[in-house]
Amino acid sequence: MSGQYSAFADVAILEAVRTPWIDLGGALSQVSPIDLGIKVGREVLARAGIEPQAVDSVLAGSMAQASFDAYLLPRHIGLYSGVAQAVPALGVQRICATGFELLRQAAGQLRDGVQLALCVASESMSRNPIAAYTHRGGFRLGGEVQFKDFLWEALYDPAPGLDMIATADNLARRYGLGREAVDRYACASHQRALQAQRDGAWVDEVVAVDNQLFELEGYQPRGISLARRTAAVSEDSHPRPTDLASLKRLRAVHPGGVQTAGNSCAVVDGAAAALVGRASACTRPALARLLASAVVGVAPEFMGIGPAPAIRLLLQRSGLNLDDIGRFEINEAQAAQVLAVAHELELDSARLNVQGGSLALGHPLAATGLRLVMSLARQLRQHNLRYGIAAACVGGGQGMALLIENPAFRA
Repeated sequence: MSGQYSAFADVAILEAVRTPWIDLGGALSQVSPIDLGIKVGREVLARAGIEPQAVDSVLAGSMAQASFDAYLLPRHIGLYSGVAQAVPALGVQRICATGFELLRQAAGQLRDGVQLALCVASESMSRNPIAAYTHRGGFRLGGEVQFKDFLWEALYDPAPGLDMIATADNLARRYGLGREAVDRYACASHQRALQAQRDGAWVDEVVAVDNQLFELEGYQPRGISLARRTAAVSEDSHPRPTDLASLKRLRAVHPGGVQTAGNSCAVVDGAAAALVGRASACTRPALARLLASAVVGVAPEFMGIGPAPAIRLLLQRSGLNLDDIGRFEINEAQAAQVLAVAHELELDSARLNVQGGSLALGHPLAATGLRLVMSLARQLRQHNLRYGIAAACVGGGQGMALLIENPAFRA
């Protein structure tokens, strides 16, 4: 099979945390993604019991230019997290698979001599700008004013002339997925997420965010100031009671399509962080071992199917079968999209997104991959399962998947 496959030896995800995912325009809406990244960067180091000075690589990703200092995001996250000034920082971007790519890059750096990498992904969907790219030279009298909503326009792929919702509708037609099946899947995702939230499934991975100042000796302070006079946020805001009848009443985004606002991923703000180091050097149990990654390209007009060939390549090159995988976490960009992947691979629902997914939780683009991996790792530990796969489709026509192993597995 075509694509890029990488196998990793002696690579561990030592610890991983995230902020709550908070709805568009909510309490995190005025916070720079840099500051959200600093928050989780500091927290993951504290929870792992590792001094920031031990980090020798910083990798960070964010999709939108959500602050004027966005170019400095990787560097400032590293510095204000306490990492030594001499340690370099690198920006990483693979759209919806950015969180996976951070881990892939970190594993590659370990082969080159890095001992400990701090990986941070942060996304403020709320701060996506209203932007223009054609007015640097001024405005012509009577000419078109070309300011547009970056968040909305970024969901459109000009190559096939389709937005991301339309690509999911294409998959629905290809795989014979009707509106009822798509709505039923979305309803189940919401119900699973609510149950997981009630059960405290994410307590160990979510760090509360409050109003906070980040100081760095010799430099200007940064910080977090929550909107709407909020003192703190401690859990995901989007999961809510949802029934099939309510979903059925929503209008499809495109005439004749199956995708609606209710069966597409929620738009949220949030950040996540992970520490990647050598499994052989762990002084305490690691969260997971990172075994392999696979990245493939697919047709842009069917971009949502990307996880299927990525998972196939991952399994083929790793010498494993679908039955060897205890859990799958596949990003729910749209309900028809993840259903198409499940149909293509013949996945059973008992192993797929058992705690719900982005339809209920939300999808802060760069950060989702890290959420999928940390949630998957904790599920494997809880249920004594050995292998798990996290995967996502990527706008423009790609798919990416990671294979992780539970280091505490007992046969």
